[in-house]
Amino acid sequence: MCVYCGAGSGQLPAYEHAAHDFGRRLASRGIELVYGGGSTGLMGAVASGALAGGGRVTGVIPEKLQDLELGKADLTELRIVPDMHTRKKTMADLSDAFVALPGGYGTMEELFEAVTWTQLGYHRKPIGLLDVEGYFQPLLAFVQHMVDEGFVRPLHAPLIQFDHRPDVLLDRLAHAELPDLESWIDDV
Repeated sequence: MCVYCGAGSGQLPAYEHAAHDFGRRLASRGIELVYGGGSTGLMGAVASGALAGGGRVTGVIPEKLQDLELGKADLTELRIVPDMHTRKKTMADLSDAFVALPGGYGTMEELFEAVTWTQLGYHRKPIGLLDVEGYFQPLLAFVQHMVDEGFVRPLHAPLIQFDHRPDVLLDRLAHAELPDLESWIDDV
């Protein structure tokens, strides 16, 4: 499971608690965590939770961030890659699904790239949002706005699963059935 999340902790302690808890839940289900390799914020918390739960954790960090000593040292595996593009591709290749926790620009960019790759058929992997304290409600409203304005097809809106309950989200992702996305390309 690839988890995208913030290198910061955010304003609410609930964000970091939820990240740590999510990592533990992945470990308890035998799901390996793949994430950005960072030691700070929600990234550090989700990795620490998975490790505390006895899980396997693979971090993927660009050289530039590793040189700033931001990589988490106690991971099962830390892959140091040349740049952000390689990081995202490596994380996607190692994962069977994606989940975003609260985060900033980088988290959103990674999330929407994964959605776009699904939309274009580069992979068929489920994608979810863990909606901690309603963090993603404005984003979900914006996705609906994109649908309403005709920039996202209704067929593509449900590519993102979401829930505030981690176990419900994990169950949805485990049983997700992606729609036939190849047919929409003929309509362009």
